[in-house]
Amino acid sequence: MELIQNTTDLSAYLAADEAIDHHHPRVRDTAAHLAAQAEDSYGYARLAFEFVRDTIPHSQDSGDPRVTWRASDVLEQGTGICYAKAHALAALLRAEDIPTALCYQRFDVVHGLVAVRFNGAWHRQDPRGNKPGVDAQFSLDGERLAFVCDPESNQMDYPVLYAEPHPTVLSVLRAAPDRPYLWKTLPPAL
Repeated sequence: MELIQNTTDLSAYLAADEAIDHHHPRVRDTAAHLAAQAEDSYGYARLAFEFVRDTIPHSQDSGDPRVTWRASDVLEQGTGICYAKAHALAALLRAEDIPTALCYQRFDVVHGLVAVRFNGAWHRQDPRGNKPGVDAQFSLDGERLAFVCDPESNQMDYPVLYAEPHPTVLSVLRAAPDRPYLWKTLPPAL
């Protein structure tokens, strides 16, 4: 699949916004801690991915009713669904000047992940969190995502790489008072 930037301006994939608030002290401190352990930008990206994937439980898996959507809140509260975890990873990567896009898949509902730019190409990564049957890994040598789409089941990979969270995704996150409510309002498509 050919990934398509929604803007040709690569600096947009380094920008901060309300959800990807990489200038927030919590994000900066976490990024600095991870960067101190990395040998290079690739090593940092892998560490940031593993940090979000492994230390921030997916709230559905953990049963946490809280809804987070801002990267700093995800890091502070230590919980989030796929969209929120993607926002946190994007903020950590952008904090260290690694261009990062938000991208999506469609299953029964829309699923969120990120794409990182290395060596002139975009590489999708899924920080959702592993569990039995899910084994997402950081990779620039072929995708190792949490889920693979089955076009025969009306599932799809959206090819667009967004510089900001998709408005549909952001609006359902902001409107949800808790995860059970959120689960009833997750978008079936973008």
